[in-house]
Amino acid sequence: MKKVGNHNSISRKLFFSIALMLSISFTSFAQEATPAVDPAAPDAAAPSQGADPVKGKELFNANCAACHKLDAKATGPMLRGIAAKYDASWLHKWVRNSSELIKSGDAQAVKVYEENNKAVMSAFPQLTDGDIDNIIAYTSEPKAETPKTATATEAVPGTATSDSGVSNNIILGALSLVMLILVVMLFLVNKVLSKVAKANGIEVAPKTPTTPIWKAFARNQFLVLVSAVFLLLASAYFVYGFLMQIGVDQDYAPIQPIHYSHRIHAGSNGISCKYCHSSARVSKHSGIPSLNVCMNCHKSIGEVSDTTATPEYSKAFYDAEIQKLYKAVGWDATNQKYTGKTEPVKWIRIHNLPSFVYFNHSQHVNVAGIECQTCHGPVQEYEIQKQFAPLTMGWCINCHRKTEVKMEGNEYYTKIHEQLSKKYGVDKLTAAQMGGLECGKCHY
Repeated sequence: MKKVGNHNSISRKLFFSIALMLSISFTSFAQEATPAVDPAAPDAAAPSQGADPVKGKELFNANCAACHKLDAKATGPMLRGIAAKYDASWLHKWVRNSSELIKSGDAQAVKVYEENNKAVMSAFPQLTDGDIDNIIAYTSEPKAETPKTATATEAVPGTATSDSGVSNNIILGALSLVMLILVVMLFLVNKVLSKVAKANGIEVAPKTPTTPIWKAFARNQFLVLVSAVFLLLASAYFVYGFLMQIGVDQDYAPIQPIHYSHRIHAGSNGISCKYCHSSARVSKHSGIPSLNVCMNCHKSIGEVSDTTATPEYSKAFYDAEIQKLYKAVGWDATNQKYTGKTEPVKWIRIHNLPSFVYFNHSQHVNVAGIECQTCHGPVQEYEIQKQFAPLTMGWCINCHRKTEVKMEGNEYYTKIHEQLSKKYGVDKLTAAQMGGLECGKCHY
């Protein structure tokens, strides 16, 4: 009896490959992540005896944070460890009325006054001795060291690289090995079947030649015509769609040279859009705010609060961006004065209309009373500002067709509004009915 193949050798190869794949998988799953423990983590320092640093923090934020910082000089000196420099009774007098203490000729008070550019400190007669002691207790706490956290690109020793405990490379490697085993098995099975057929005198029927599908298609003139018409229409559709998107930059969100978070300023802090873009009320353009507008607040705000940070943007990131502002405007935060060395900030424009389009911000913002969010989206939620609307002609026309003209306190349009409202038989006209669809309104 003739042998048609060594089946035992095939089985051994197959089992060996599967065993190798499983051993790799079990080894990777067996690795357990061990949390990293920092033995040098500092313990929280106990507050001063008889005072409450927690209440002191609340009082500090309410009364002192506008001019003082714990670990950096602002309008006033930094206050971390202030109790070690001055006597408690003297601090009580200074906080209650520093100006009176300076006028009395107190040498220590005069020295502090001159060291801080003769900035006058506000008096706080409403604070009790206990309140001041609580603030001193808060400023006497040691600075907490920020623990180092692994970023998305840093691997933490002893931890797995995925939630399942196995890396993507191992999974891809195992799948590749399985595919390779299947290919080898098919090749061996085909070889064995060929030997069996040959041993039994079985002949494989030859393939009958058939007409290639492309030749059959080319001979059918109707299918060729229909396909040509379909391809022409489809091409015209995609070309038209592509051309209509030229110059439309919806969702365009460039990275600016200094990161500015509308989420923090307009959202968390509730700053009005018109405070920074003040020219939008009286001018065609909304304008780029001057850095001096930024310094109205950031002269005293050199770092953000801990609650401002997000998983994507850390406190250190925001503080570094404020330092970029200081460098651009030439502000020496240590000595609290301008150096005179400024650097221009090359802001990247986001909203840009064609040169043949006329758009007046004051007419929409001041006269029509349209909110900024109508065209610019929920800017109070944007971490990075983007172009919210397509700003196409059709988008503007649709807005004119559905937006009613506000007549309250707007006597300029009273006469024409009365005439046109009778003509159209409506109580309130839309911008389109007031002539908002005339070509000359927006093009010149």
